[in-house]
Amino acid sequence: MKLEGIRVIDLSVFLPGPYLTLAMADHGAEVVKIEPPGEGDPGRHIGLSDGPSTVFFRNLNRGKKSVVLNLKDPVQRDDLLALCETADVFVESFRPGAVDRLGVGYEAVRARNPRIVYCSISAFGQDSALRERPAHDLALEAESGLVGMTLGNDGKPAISGIPAADVLAGLQGLSGVLMALLRRENTGLGDYIDISMHDVTIGGMLNIMGPTFAEGRQPIPAHERTTGGAAFYRPYETQDGRFLVLAGQEPKFIHNLLGALGRPELVELCLRGPGPHQQPVVDFLAAEFRKKPLAEWHGYLATLDVCYGRVNTLPEAVAHPNLTERGMIRRDDANRLHVGPPIRFRHEPAQPVLREPALGEHTTEILNKTHEFGGR
Repeated sequence: MKLEGIRVIDLSVFLPGPYLTLAMADHGAEVVKIEPPGEGDPGRHIGLSDGPSTVFFRNLNRGKKSVVLNLKDPVQRDDLLALCETADVFVESFRPGAVDRLGVGYEAVRARNPRIVYCSISAFGQDSALRERPAHDLALEAESGLVGMTLGNDGKPAISGIPAADVLAGLQGLSGVLMALLRRENTGLGDYIDISMHDVTIGGMLNIMGPTFAEGRQPIPAHERTTGGAAFYRPYETQDGRFLVLAGQEPKFIHNLLGALGRPELVELCLRGPGPHQQPVVDFLAAEFRKKPLAEWHGYLATLDVCYGRVNTLPEAVAHPNLTERGMIRRDDANRLHVGPPIRFRHEPAQPVLREPALGEHTTEILNKTHEFGGR
């Protein structure tokens, strides 16, 4: 696998950092998860369980090793620093300054291992005037303007179905770590990566910045290309109360569907771009889709060259035959479901270990080896 031989020290909790290190574990890295004594990662206690841990925890921490250390204890802090001498990557998600107070900040770790790639994930960034302000995903989505662009039918802000700031932070953090590891091959030195959830959320909104950058105004979501202002990029209700979405605005898709439905004269309204002038098309399509149940529309649209999707429930989504075919939904020996690795290599594919660690399961093993060999 691509990351065999890479050791990662993971002090992160909840979602962004564990999401980053999950990808590394799935592709062969040894991820040593450092957890506090007692309850460990709070993710162990979030949501429903279908085995020895919660689904939330195992989804993000499979294939990792758990070491319990009390970093307020000088001896155990030194155990961690000794472990860092054997590591390639260090990931943490404390509030800025916390790791320095604990004695395991970047400078302390770099002094023991100049090759370390150290990634800190925080809400507003390490050097921000807001560095002490606590914030989780939804607060960063709000501050970045994403919630203001995610409106319900009542025109009021709505909560996204996925934690965009968390996931973007994990993905950007992974990109930064891999860049730094690649550069280290030439320089022999690691680096420090400062990932701000505020930064990455803004960085994920490049496609909707047109009105703000060009005209200095708030976009009107109901008028914009991908947030409700286009007849061919929105949801529609079907006869049975289910929903489908049209999700492609290329002229060929517009011609194909409106032509098949006998209304080619409406094409021109769509080709003029997004905005209120497309309302007649929206009204026509809404009336048409209410004439048949979702299954019938799926069968019909599948015969056309049209970009569409059924609005599936999560159980339906997990059972999607395409995901099964591609190995994205897997079962472990205990028949528990897992989401497979989405990074797919032809050579050296991921081999995820479909088992999460018990709290402190590897403490003795890892620390004994560290003390025995004294580093690499």
